[in-house]
Amino acid sequence: MTEGADLATLMAAVMDDGSGTITPPIVQTSLFSFDSYEAFEDRMAGRSDAAIYTRVQNPTVAAFEALMAKAEQGEAAVGFASGMAAISSTLLAFVKPGDRIACVEHVYPDSYRFMERMLRPFGVEIYYYAPHQLEEEPELLNGVRLAYLESPSSVVFQPLNLKKVTAHAKRHGVLTMIDNSWASPVFQKPLAQGVDIVLHSASKYISGHSDTVAGVVVASQQHIDRIRDLTLPLLGAKLAPFEAFLLTRGLRTLAVRMRQHQATATLFVDRLAALPQVRRVHSPGPNAVPGLTGRSGLMAVEFDDSVDIPAFSNALRHFRLGVSWGGFESLILPARVGLAQIGEENSMQRFGVSPNLVRLNLGLEEAEDLWADVTSALATSTV
Repeated sequence: MTEGADLATLMAAVMDDGSGTITPPIVQTSLFSFDSYEAFEDRMAGRSDAAIYTRVQNPTVAAFEALMAKAEQGEAAVGFASGMAAISSTLLAFVKPGDRIACVEHVYPDSYRFMERMLRPFGVEIYYYAPHQLEEEPELLNGVRLAYLESPSSVVFQPLNLKKVTAHAKRHGVLTMIDNSWASPVFQKPLAQGVDIVLHSASKYISGHSDTVAGVVVASQQHIDRIRDLTLPLLGAKLAPFEAFLLTRGLRTLAVRMRQHQATATLFVDRLAALPQVRRVHSPGPNAVPGLTGRSGLMAVEFDDSVDIPAFSNALRHFRLGVSWGGFESLILPARVGLAQIGEENSMQRFGVSPNLVRLNLGLEEAEDLWADVTSALATSTV
């Protein structure tokens, strides 16, 4: 069964509730009432799983969570108000003062800042490792509570052999957690590679329309129950019904969109590599590591010193300057903009990202139009 057919089958299963509705209804309510004292008491005592309050459960959100769990081949899922809510709530549910985290380098900058500014001051030790270290040096995980992974990593998109890393982790009793936003469930299923917990910034490819901020975590029922018991209700970063509705809409076209993103990205990888101004293209392709079956539209390009990065960015017409990614529109984020952030040392400075690197989000516009835009901008910005 193809990835697209697989997701279509899952969508049909989730929507088949006997109501005849094509899309899940938006249950826009803050609370749910009970028909009897006994039913109310049973719910409060935990003897029932009836909906009680949208901060902890909602039918529209539950429909999206069920679909995500099946798409990632997990037992259960829980939605959040943002990707960072998913990341922080999961870390706080499983890590305590005195624990150690082994984190892949070039991690998403806000994940890095959360670990450095929130977890480290509370006594959590964080160590950063290159992908090859996590793959080939299993002793690095000795005494570690949790390994925080990305494959590929942010900014420079280095892939990880997840089977190797998770095998090391299991031997050391280490919990593994990965951000799978780049590949989506279409191109990578980390749970099948041995990872314990998968999360997404659902604002990206899961939504696909740049109109939703959300996050989701998929794992075993036991792990999801822990998150629901500790951090979902007490931190309150719940996913709203309307956002869940939009995310379910996005999932319907996820496989189709990912195939188009991949086609455009492959065109760019081949052509960029031939340009004299390009030092390196960061974009792992299918089978770059076991379990990675496709290439998304997010990549990084390192130019040589002949390219004036600000002039190049300003000369683009189809690519807009902006953060985030995964929607219809193409975007550019120069590393220099990230390096200009005010405040503490960020992960790009720490791990030595070239100031000539730019991140490209290849959207769903015509690929040849996007390529013509890049070549035209380079022609006016190369000195």
